[in-house]
Amino acid sequence: MAYPGYGGGFGNFSIQVPGMQMGEPVPETGPAVLLDEYCGFPAFSDAYSSAGDSVYTYFSAVAGQDGELDAEELQRCLTQSGISGTYSPFSLETCRIMIAMLDRDYTGKLGFSEFKELWAALNAWKQNFMTVDQDGSGTVEHHELRQAIGLMGYRLSPQTITTIVKRYSKNGRIFFDDYVACCVKLRALTDFFRKRDHLQQGSVNFMYDDFLQGTMAI
Repeated sequence: MAYPGYGGGFGNFSIQVPGMQMGEPVPETGPAVLLDEYCGFPAFSDAYSSAGDSVYTYFSAVAGQDGELDAEELQRCLTQSGISGTYSPFSLETCRIMIAMLDRDYTGKLGFSEFKELWAALNAWKQNFMTVDQDGSGTVEHHELRQAIGLMGYRLSPQTITTIVKRYSKNGRIFFDDYVACCVKLRALTDFFRKRDHLQQGSVNFMYDDFLQGTMAI
């Protein structure tokens, strides 16, 4: 069982995978959708080929000669794909932290495999957002955010939830772009902490420079 803060699963809502439309059933993966080493983020399976994949079409239409997306290209790609649906397009700052979350080769850009993982996560977060937006307002409030974070497997204190709401809300309401920015940061900072918590005890000693490198990038 996962200890507080690291989550134990991604929740019971549907997860979108590349090449599928919202609302289509997810292929069977057993009793629960498998996760990678991170919580709050669905693992992407290599079983999904880029051949005939609409996600690759979105990516290749915008990626430069280097075959990667910088923040501005990512913003344009996501806007053109319509992944935000009726919600406002993602801001450039949100796109920057999306890249920081998945930029494992430290190029400051996303290659296609990294973009596929982002696409899967965005669709899952969008489904989560719509699930907890019980009044259909297009925003989530304090109690809805608490539910959403719980669905992603995180167990956070009420004080932490309140801090997150203060950071990402406008008049107590969190819009989709800010919600995704919150999910990205929560996932990335949890991963940063978890990699250093070798004994998984929920306690880590940081060097100052290591702390800055990990937090300033997000």
